[in-house]
Amino acid sequence: MFQYFPTNYVWSLSTMIALTHGGNIGEVDAMCAPLLEAARAGDDPGTQAFYEAWKGGADNLIALADDDLARGHTLSAGEKLGRAGLYYGIAERMQAHGFEARLAIYKRSLELFEQGRKLARENCVRVEIPYAGTHLAALYVRAEGLAPGQRAPIVVVMNGLDSTKEMLQKSVMGTMFARRGLSALFVDQPGTGEALRLAGLPAVHNTEVWAAPIVDWLQQHHEVDPQRIGALGVSLGGYYCPRAVAFEPRFACGAVWGANHDWREVQQARLKREGENPVPHYWKHVQWVFGAKDMDDFLAKAQHMHLNGVLDRIRVPFLVTHGENDRQIPLKYAHQTYEQLVNSPKKDLFIFTAREGGVEHSSLDNPLNAGNQIADWLAEQLGGSVA
Repeated sequence: MFQYFPTNYVWSLSTMIALTHGGNIGEVDAMCAPLLEAARAGDDPGTQAFYEAWKGGADNLIALADDDLARGHTLSAGEKLGRAGLYYGIAERMQAHGFEARLAIYKRSLELFEQGRKLARENCVRVEIPYAGTHLAALYVRAEGLAPGQRAPIVVVMNGLDSTKEMLQKSVMGTMFARRGLSALFVDQPGTGEALRLAGLPAVHNTEVWAAPIVDWLQQHHEVDPQRIGALGVSLGGYYCPRAVAFEPRFACGAVWGANHDWREVQQARLKREGENPVPHYWKHVQWVFGAKDMDDFLAKAQHMHLNGVLDRIRVPFLVTHGENDRQIPLKYAHQTYEQLVNSPKKDLFIFTAREGGVEHSSLDNPLNAGNQIADWLAEQLGGSVA
């Protein structure tokens, strides 16, 4: 993986997320160059400096977009506002829970993404799915070439620990499904994005409780084929997705972009400082995500986060993928998930190597080839097009 900050994996990971999710390399370099010295102090110190630099870059884009709008150049303005929303999201992602400006910058990032989508006329609309007396927010991307009244297969994309629907929609997944005749639904499930920050919904281990209402909603959608609903989990979604498919038989297939077979075991390894963390202030972050009152409470909740004894329930095609150099989640977990899919009629295991790229966690080093391979597999299972 390209490490902008040679001694700091966590800061470099956020930088790569920006570069592979719609960011501009010149803008990212301008924001990051003043941070090189601060990054050497470690993951947690200096994150406010990171915030100021990335917010400054986003604010400059907003000013440029205002100039575009004054000239009537709405497409140009929309692209700039979309990138500004991304940079605000990256700045927010790096902060500790309780950082005073965190909620405000998150809300501002949502506004910018929405403005950007509308002005740039993107194939993407925000939707709300009823859940637990409130709703789950999601982004719906329509399959290309749909005729009036035609129904398309769809892929439900599940976040990881710290991703959001906006980030994933700005990745290669924002277009690669639609081009293959598949619609996509990017969901902020409990513990992520709007569900956590605005609705106060923490993560839960029994993911079927929120997956079932999503399927209910999709089966009533006039553009969705109710028999061809697939699921894809990214990062910690490598736990959420298999669990959802195991207990929600209406999913026609499933796939993971990064296996996460035994996340409770990963936490024990991280306590011993084994492997890399995904975000700064890691232990406070996971307590927030899971609604834990303290570290002991979090570790008790994490004890449920494994797939042993679950995967034999899956009776639909399933794909397991993993980068061979994943520094967050060891490769062994991909083999464990694959081996336990004993009743899947078609199970596949793709290990991304240096030959095709995508060797790091969820292929954040190079998502293009890996993403296309995953999209092709899902299109083949759901009746999309790979030609």
